[in-house]
Amino acid sequence: MDSIRNPFAPGAGTPPPELAGRDELREALRVAIERARIGRPAKSAMLVGLRGVGKTVLLDRVRTDAEAAGIHTVRIEAPEGRSLPALLAPQLRQALLRLSHLQAAKDVAIRGLRALAGFASKLKVTYNDIEVGFDYDGEPGLADNGDLEHDLQALFEQVGLAAKAADTALAIFIDELQYVEEDQMAALITAIHRTEQRQLPIVLVGAGLPQLRGRMGNAKSYAERLFNFPEIGPLPDAAARQAIVKPLAKEGTTIDDDAMAELIRLTEGYAYFLQQWGYYTWETAEASPLTLKDVSQATDIVVAALDESFFRVRFDRLTPKEKRYLRAMAELGCGPHRSGDIAACYQARVTSLAPTRSSLIAKGMIWSPNHGDTAFTVPMFDRFMKRIMPGQDWRTS
Repeated sequence: MDSIRNPFAPGAGTPPPELAGRDELREALRVAIERARIGRPAKSAMLVGLRGVGKTVLLDRVRTDAEAAGIHTVRIEAPEGRSLPALLAPQLRQALLRLSHLQAAKDVAIRGLRALAGFASKLKVTYNDIEVGFDYDGEPGLADNGDLEHDLQALFEQVGLAAKAADTALAIFIDELQYVEEDQMAALITAIHRTEQRQLPIVLVGAGLPQLRGRMGNAKSYAERLFNFPEIGPLPDAAARQAIVKPLAKEGTTIDDDAMAELIRLTEGYAYFLQQWGYYTWETAEASPLTLKDVSQATDIVVAALDESFFRVRFDRLTPKEKRYLRAMAELGCGPHRSGDIAACYQARVTSLAPTRSSLIAKGMIWSPNHGDTAFTVPMFDRFMKRIMPGQDWRTS
């Protein structure tokens, strides 16, 4: 098979050749953004799911859809260690500058830029990572109180008024939202709530791990009523088949039914794994159709590639105690598991492991589906832990 023509695209957030199984959600988000544009009530949305289900890809596709319809958008990723104001300020500046070039919105957008100047200058003292150019002087009393929750509301109101004057909407896309600190999350929720109350055309579309729902609820109790939380999971069999078969068909290639069934079994329908197995099965095959033998021969290569990239990059961020905790979870299976069972396998008290569990949640490695339960956020990570920490030596290492 011609490697240059390989249609599959394994990578972090790399768009797949066929975004299968997400049409209904894309349409729901399109409707919400368009409703906001015309001043109708529209719920913002938080896409939640495990690693590898395609949240980032979906977020970016929805943004592309919105921009094609004339919606103004900003897109940020919330890494650990950065403040929300530092991430938002430069992006909102760009949005306001674009709006200020439209005659109908010019004056309102300039006032928004003045609000941004006050917002950033006052909060630089608190969040010393804010770096944004000021195009206008701040307006005294406008978003310059120095309190994030109050000032972000005022700033969002000005941005919303500018978008309304331009007869458009602003869609804010934030990936990895679970890493935002709780007080900053509360300010973001309050600001979106205020724009909704004033029927201003701002929509927030976020994406994060499953713990995002609980973190937002802790930040503001009304968050679950303010946002929709669609769960992004593995693809159903029909959609998984479409994700493989359609890109192959465009290259004049087919795949045997038993090979396709094996791909679905191995990947469990996870979008990222489908791309990995599809890519290496193509590389292994000598001719069309792709066969069960091709899938089998590719599997060892895929597992090695996943171990060195998808899994290892997360494993290397862990402390020795965190690694042993995850190895104890893996000993019990894919989960979820009760904290007491993990502690018993680890051969330690539950209370002594509580800080380790909390740090793993903060790092996005595990989450709690129910009180006292713990599950991996990375599919198939239990198998990786057994491969990288085999035997029983991990209990005393």
